[in-house]
Amino acid sequence: MRSTLVRQFGDPEQVIELVDAPRIDPAAGEVEIEIALAAINPSDLIPVTGAYRARTELPFVPGFEGVGTVSRIGPGVRHFKSGDRVIPIGASGLWQQFLVRPTEWCFRVPDDISDSQAAMSYVNPLTALRLIEDLRRHFGSLQGRSVAVTAAGSAIGGMLIKLIGREGAVPTAILRSDKSRGRFEAGQRVMVTEGSSLPPERIFDAVLDAVGGPLAGDLIRRAISPGGILVQYGALSNVPVPQSAIAARPDVRFAFLWLRNYVHSAGRGSLEAAFARCFTGLRDGLFASPVAATYPLSRLADALAHQADPHRDGKILIDPRC
Repeated sequence: MRSTLVRQFGDPEQVIELVDAPRIDPAAGEVEIEIALAAINPSDLIPVTGAYRARTELPFVPGFEGVGTVSRIGPGVRHFKSGDRVIPIGASGLWQQFLVRPTEWCFRVPDDISDSQAAMSYVNPLTALRLIEDLRRHFGSLQGRSVAVTAAGSAIGGMLIKLIGREGAVPTAILRSDKSRGRFEAGQRVMVTEGSSLPPERIFDAVLDAVGGPLAGDLIRRAISPGGILVQYGALSNVPVPQSAIAARPDVRFAFLWLRNYVHSAGRGSLEAAFARCFTGLRDGLFASPVAATYPLSRLADALAHQADPHRDGKILIDPRC
């Protein structure tokens, strides 16, 4: 079958190989899924660089998010049948034609959700929901709170801006340049940074950060009110948040959201409820994401190059069937 493989850490465009892999029979309690579409996310590429090498075992098949159809069923499986559309989660491996997963990690897709939207219904929507829940736990109510979102021009950034507004809070989009300003409605609060430099314009109750590095450190030091919080959920800068900044503000809580930790501790019932909320958000447009392009797996190099394009407007999807 068509597949990908990472044998060594490095630049994703250099070290992710296209390979012909053996097709594995599903064991008891497992199903085989033919992957229809898989998404490319920063969370797929960062482990390839070796940033998480302490918890990433080589070799591995990348890809955490996508949708497919049950193609074969292992012994003892009763709740799935061939042809069921599912989202497999819990481990990487979706950048290949067929994937075998335990049924406990597979979630049915409603008929009214398209493959393209289903392929993007996990990582960003579920992360966004968890981030808002973190803020609720910290503050109780978000009504009237001022919440900033870094890298707000991204797909998840747009989701967070909408969710924050629905909570009665006041969102501010923090952007690296004016190029993404057009994605926001007139009257939306927008702050443009100069590289990693933060203009001293506003003080926030909370920041949801996907960047890390000096920008996050600057936000902690001088842009968050006492009693506030910064939740980091990504590291697009590939630089940790300076510990000196965290230590300098004991009156500001610093937290890190790693979706994997939640997924592996939540339990089946909680995850089913979370996916139901994600599907509802897709239907009403809250979690809908534009697709910039869909590439066959055979053109993975082109897909990765497009993913790296700073002018890309939308998600990149991969079709492992071709």
